[in-house]
Amino acid sequence: MKAIMVVGTTSHAGKSLLTAALCRILSRRGWRVTPFKGQNMALNAYVTQNGGEIGHAQAVQAWAAGVMPLVEMNPILLKPQGDMTSQVILKGKAVGKVGAAEYYEQYFDLGWQAIEESLSRLAEEFDLVVCEGAGSPAEINLKHRDLTNMRVAKHLNAATLLVVDIDRGGAFAHVVGTLELLEPDERALIKGIVINKFRGQRSLLESGITWLEERIGIPVVGVIPWMDQVFPAEDSLDLLDRRSMKTHSEITIGVIRLPRISNFTDFDPLEAETSVTVKYLNPKEPLGHPDAVILPGSKTTIADLMVLQQTGMATELQNYAAAGGTILGICGGFQMLGKHVADPEGLEGEGGRYKGLDLLPLKTVITNQKVARQRLVTSNYPQAGLPVAGYEIHQGRSQILESEETATSGYKPLFDDPNLGIVDVHLSIWGTYLHGIFDNGPWRRAWLNHLRQQRGLSSLPTGVPNYRQQREAVLDVLADTVEAYLDLTPILPK
Repeated sequence: MKAIMVVGTTSHAGKSLLTAALCRILSRRGWRVTPFKGQNMALNAYVTQNGGEIGHAQAVQAWAAGVMPLVEMNPILLKPQGDMTSQVILKGKAVGKVGAAEYYEQYFDLGWQAIEESLSRLAEEFDLVVCEGAGSPAEINLKHRDLTNMRVAKHLNAATLLVVDIDRGGAFAHVVGTLELLEPDERALIKGIVINKFRGQRSLLESGITWLEERIGIPVVGVIPWMDQVFPAEDSLDLLDRRSMKTHSEITIGVIRLPRISNFTDFDPLEAETSVTVKYLNPKEPLGHPDAVILPGSKTTIADLMVLQQTGMATELQNYAAAGGTILGICGGFQMLGKHVADPEGLEGEGGRYKGLDLLPLKTVITNQKVARQRLVTSNYPQAGLPVAGYEIHQGRSQILESEETATSGYKPLFDDPNLGIVDVHLSIWGTYLHGIFDNGPWRRAWLNHLRQQRGLSSLPTGVPNYRQQREAVLDVLADTVEAYLDLTPILPK
């Protein structure tokens, strides 16, 4: 299998974006292409058709390539838990929780074996792999145990692009310094430099590009302009940079930016709605008066619940609900809305039973057995009969408290599977285990119309396509833009 590698001078240089663009460009040109990231560290995950977890970015790259996401595209996923440990997902399945030192002692050899096996499996179905690195390939203290960057590039003899983010400054120093720290056989694989996130006229860069090419002997094959469209982010640091540019939105939705927020890609479809502003709120900030508040997923439900209580956000949410505000909890956020969350085995940290927000008649127990699966259900609310697709990723088991399960309790099943979520009779407090719920266009619009009616606004059409079609359009624009500014000649397989 022929291979292209994308590495970056730093984190957030644009590796995921460029990898997705290359997958779409090369797929258009007739290649059977697959993305690959040997090891990813992220709390945004996707569940494949066979119930395996991979990084959400690799799922997007697979869609860019026009293929189904597979666990082999991301054989190692590390999900940080906030106590200097991470949950290890190996070939789609959770296999343990370890600290950094223990991880490399226990999983380095297993991880490399999983990488080799995954690449062999992908070679049976595809003829070109576009690999994404992680962070920087020149971290001297980490290179001996790096499973993601040049070890993979050397294994595949991959033509490699080095991407640098010029918007943050120091781009030329980043490129020169990175190349200086690579071994000769690693440096030999670098076939081109890509300058990303450039604002301004290309002519202003020409003297610098000439100097750089003469200094390093490697061509600058692309200067990619700054792109405003939202692209799925790898981790929550990206949320700090998100500022809505909308000036005429009618609905504001606050999303609580939990310390261990996970799967915030759930909200990309809301951000794509022109009438909606999504505002990410630190728990220490005032809640304000949004039209709705979303409690998102969390890798450590109890720890993030404690943050809500310690910062006073829990009280603000309870007061907001008492005043008639709309709150939606997804996955970990759903668990937090209940009466209590118990962790008898201390799987998330210190064991015990913890008081929830007491906004839903729910109790949750954190268990060792993880649920990860795709789902297709039918909605009961806000509009009956809508097909809703999504996926579950959680270790908690929740149940409605028996004394409040009667029809007079005021809480109703959100879907035809009552275990996936409930809503109160006033359609004010919502909770669900279903990630990707807003990807469903008709359901999303029906939920937004409920908010709009409360504001006296006219309803939006509900006969809209699902978000995957909007995502396809974004990927097309991304590929068109990158292709116009990137010379692929040095890396195209012969």
